[in-house]
Amino acid sequence: DYALWNVVAAPELSLDPKQWCYPIVGCVSYRGYFSEGKARRLGENLGAEGFDVLVGGVAAYSTLGRFDDPILNTMMRWDDVDLVAVMFHELAHQVLYIKDDSGFNESFATAVEEFGIERWLLDRGAAAEIDAYRARRDLQRELMQLVAIARDDLDDIFVTAEPDANKRRQKQRRLEQLSADALEAYARAARPAPSWWRDDLNNARLVSMTLYHGLLPAFRALLAQCAGELQCFYAQAAVIAELRPDEREARLADLGS
Repeated sequence: DYALWNVVAAPELSLDPKQWCYPIVGCVSYRGYFSEGKARRLGENLGAEGFDVLVGGVAAYSTLGRFDDPILNTMMRWDDVDLVAVMFHELAHQVLYIKDDSGFNESFATAVEEFGIERWLLDRGAAAEIDAYRARRDLQRELMQLVAIARDDLDDIFVTAEPDANKRRQKQRRLEQLSADALEAYARAARPAPSWWRDDLNNARLVSMTLYHGLLPAFRALLAQCAGELQCFYAQAAVIAELRPDEREARLADLGS
């Protein structure tokens, strides 16, 4: 079902992800394996050390233009929209990728994916598919707003001077509330919710979701400033990528506010 498996980990009482560093790509907030067994063993070891852990299958990946990335058989079970979306996302990494900033890279690629799919569907005149895609996108935006609020609340919990036992109880209650809110959103959208929203929420899961969507509001705003012109968007994103990490974070925060 998957080409590889990623392991994401975060401390039990922190949303700062564990980092792994590599040649060429720099430091990222996940470790990838072509062996599911090895990924799960790492996940078990990290869990034993007290980390919140997520081990998830990945159907596609990018080699950042260093090799010809194929359309993998793991992608062929999707419908056309999902397949093309992943192609836009992974190809975006060839346009712009910076070391040591997974959140920037993945949110940038997701923004390109969103815009690319919308333009592709409009070009095909696929009105029904456009409506369905926009409904899914709107649900995703609502879910990420819920996640952002929950992250802020959890950050407030984790920095208090209360005993860790109290922090764990408050964390569990907040995750249960996030789960309930997300399930309500799925119900309103008349869409089935993935099972992990009910029984597998933890810090690592929140980290993983934020990597791909946490900076999306900033990149959407940047694209709007460019009036939907991709070359302008790429150029402006490249300028932001050249900033120091603290300056980059501040610039994206201004865009996303």
